Amino acid sequence: MISNLNLLVVLSDAYDALDPTGNITIKWDVINWTPDGYLAVVTMFNFQQYRHIQAPGWSLGWTWAKKEVIWSMVGSQTTEQGDCSKYKGNIPHCCQKRPTVVDLLPGTPYNQQIANCCKGGVINSWAQDPANAASSFQVSVGAAGTTNKTVKVPKNFTLRAPGPGYTCGPAKIVKPTQFVSSDGRRVTQAMSKNMRWLQSSDKGNLPNFNLMTVTWNVTCTYSQFLAQKTPTCCVSLSSFYNDTIVPCPTCTCGCQNNKTQPGSCVEYVLF
Repeated sequence: MISNLNLLVVLSDAYDALDPTGNITIKWDVINWTPDGYLAVVTMFNFQQYRHIQAPGWSLGWTWAKKEVIWSMVGSQTTEQGDCSKYKGNIPHCCQKRPTVVDLLPGTPYNQQIANCCKGGVINSWAQDPANAASSFQVSVGAAGTTNKTVKVPKNFTLRAPGPGYTCGPAKIVKPTQFVSSDGRRVTQAMSKNMRWLQSSDKGNLPNFNLMTVTWNVTCTYSQFLAQKTPTCCVSLSSFYNDTIVPCPTCTCGCQNNKTQPGSCVEYVLF
């Protein structure tokens, strides 16, 4: 009598099973206004319990809603400048519609640093090392306008940390972030945008502001399925001593990139 036993094990989850509520939160705080746009501090918080962002570190991308440019950055840089040929004299740091930003490396000159920057994109998990669970950079955005009708939130955020697997939701308006000075004696907060300046004669000609909060949050979650398109594990057990009788499904174990046997499993193990 010939017995045949097949066992297929597939490991893939929509989210990290060990940390289903973990996420990376990106906070975009407008801290000042410029003649044609704004100055913002962007901070990434690794609220995952166990998953660190390791070298070569994170890379963050988004799509501008209009024709914004990046005039300058502190604590980070874009991977490409793009076509800035229409600008004369002062050239923007980046003119791409969809910029990709990376952290600067340790040892960056102090005048190019901001708090929580310049760690090569490495961010530890909040549960294990909260003091090193954030990464920040400063960006000066131009061609954005300075009214509620012109300033638009970026969209289509993407995060690689350092590989694929993260999906980012849309940006949402949240309560302004408060910033504590290094000596702990002063607290400031993200700017509210001055949409109109009205003179009010009945209040002694004091300026009256119509304000809009400008702080956005983007939440990115990790998916093992997205990180590894093929299942993590496939085990085929058989009493037959022939790996062609009960093979793993095509590509289940991760395909070899070769021309002679495309789609073949990396390795078969016979028991």
